[in-house]
Amino acid sequence: MASREIAGSFFAAMNESNFDIYIHDLLREAGINAEYQHTEIAGLQEALRTASKSQTGEAGKPDFIAVVNDYVLVIEDKADRDKLCLHGKDGGISQSVEATRDYAVNGAVWYARKILAHGTFTKIFAFGNAGDARHHTLRPVFVGKDCVKELAEIETFENFSPDNIEKYYRHSVLEEESPEELELDELITKSRTLHEHLRNYGSLSDTEKPLVVSAILLALSESRYGFSLDLLKGDTVEGNTDGEILYRYLENAMTRAKVRPEVKRDKVLNQFTIIKDRPVLNKKRNDLEMTPLKYFADYLSKNIYNAIELNASSEDYLGRFYGEFVRYSGGDGQTLGVVLTPRHITELFCDLVNLRPDDVIFDPCCGTGGFLIAGMHRMLQEAESESQRRHIKEHQIFGTEIRNDMFAIATTNMILRGDGQSNLTCEDFFASSPDKLQLHGITVGFMNPPYSQAKNKATQNLSELNFIYHLLESVLAGGRVAVIVPVSAMIGKTKDDRQLKGDILKHHTLEGVISLNKQTFYGVGTVPCIAVFTAGEPHPKDKLSKFINFEDDGWEVKMHRGLVEDDSRSKDRRQYLLDCWRGERTDYPSKFMVETTVEAGDEWLHSFYYYNDELPGEQDFAESVGDYLTFEANMIFHGRGYLFADEGDAFT
Repeated sequence: MASREIAGSFFAAMNESNFDIYIHDLLREAGINAEYQHTEIAGLQEALRTASKSQTGEAGKPDFIAVVNDYVLVIEDKADRDKLCLHGKDGGISQSVEATRDYAVNGAVWYARKILAHGTFTKIFAFGNAGDARHHTLRPVFVGKDCVKELAEIETFENFSPDNIEKYYRHSVLEEESPEELELDELITKSRTLHEHLRNYGSLSDTEKPLVVSAILLALSESRYGFSLDLLKGDTVEGNTDGEILYRYLENAMTRAKVRPEVKRDKVLNQFTIIKDRPVLNKKRNDLEMTPLKYFADYLSKNIYNAIELNASSEDYLGRFYGEFVRYSGGDGQTLGVVLTPRHITELFCDLVNLRPDDVIFDPCCGTGGFLIAGMHRMLQEAESESQRRHIKEHQIFGTEIRNDMFAIATTNMILRGDGQSNLTCEDFFASSPDKLQLHGITVGFMNPPYSQAKNKATQNLSELNFIYHLLESVLAGGRVAVIVPVSAMIGKTKDDRQLKGDILKHHTLEGVISLNKQTFYGVGTVPCIAVFTAGEPHPKDKLSKFINFEDDGWEVKMHRGLVEDDSRSKDRRQYLLDCWRGERTDYPSKFMVETTVEAGDEWLHSFYYYNDELPGEQDFAESVGDYLTFEANMIFHGRGYLFADEGDAFT
């Protein structure tokens, strides 16, 4: 018996040691220089001199300790997942001897309090980690002068790096909104207000509102070349109305942006004639003391234009405008299959395909241009010279959009972002042959195609899989393609869909599919996934594709705000996803990712391939036994004890 106990202790110690190595690697990957079971910092040495977890007054030795900026990180690891945290009767983290000695979180908090009491450091993150490299829980707790706060579980230490820890502290501990959140909230509020103005003062329909906004923004971009709101005087003389003045300047903006060819330029301008042709927009109102057009232009100039022109992020502001207008107007977004892609998804696409500054991007269903903006922003960031940046803008970004109004908005969006040539075309993607599209040298395809267009046999050619196949055929061999589609597209419910999936594997490689947060397209009701392919390379039979469950992405729905980012979790979850996707982490649990070979008849989703690779622990066993005994007692109480009698007793 003694030998068994010794062996058990040995293996437990070995497992904990291996887990320590795993935690050390995570810290290093985040750029955190942590010391193992000791510290060279005098203030910490003194604080830990009598801080033994057994509370004997001897020295304390946290598994890891680090100082990041003004913060201390103190870390305790346990190999047994049941030894993560013990709470007291009051719901707090117990500080009994048993708890601090045997439980990871409790021990880390004990050390943190000792450090806090010493007075050298006032902001401490205590981490209790339990499990092994594949199956584990990493739980941070903030310990401050008047605060012990349990925080959301993590997968990486990315939030605690020197660059991120202050932002994490402010968001997760102080619960402050980030400047980005405040800016976007303000923009959404202003969008709603402008929506009301456009409806009340301009009598504009849902599809007309974003066109008027786009036209005015283009005219405002000519402020440095003579345009001024003072020019809008409400004149009724033909050729000098507010709408005609705005139109002349937006026409100049398109000329200055070198929008080519003329037929494309004319197609966009035709969408904007509404501002000079609609009398209600050009007639002074007594309640405004100006025309609605001047009122809209003044509002946009003060509240929106600077955010679009000066903001260097990949946020698709016009896309957000369009989304807000559709959502608050009860517009046509869903019935026409228009589902605008959130910024965090367009940026994730750039990471998944490892977008480089020498790539050529193509989006065949570009909508308001969100993917193209995110891609251009990433490529410009990584470009090494001004000439390379100019080449990216003029020759490496392509898109098509079938709807005239969306095409005009996308063109405006790209012009305002400094895309000098704006290589967009207004046409049906399926009308362009793949061979012709390949002449552009496309190496990366991004797409959010129209959803649910294949209603019957006659419209089967408009299915999401047909869009995917046509895009794959349009990209150069070896190019990368990422698409976001409903999960139903990956199932292959119809015979035609299964045939298309077979054709895709015959000519292209499926790298993987990522199941997304069900609320990604909040308010639309579509459950999406991302599929990533390599074009022009047949899928090898032994290829291991990645299938990931990324429903828990750190984004959540909040009342009156829609889908918002939980800054304390989204960065961590995203980094973990990318580490697994890139093969930099191989110890993932199957509940998160499965690598497997695929067949055309499979459902290309994580849920189809998932298997439970986690062995139950003692706590799981105890809970199962407890559940069974409760069930048996309940049956006996209700007179059904015979169900549990031995077979031989059943006839006595």
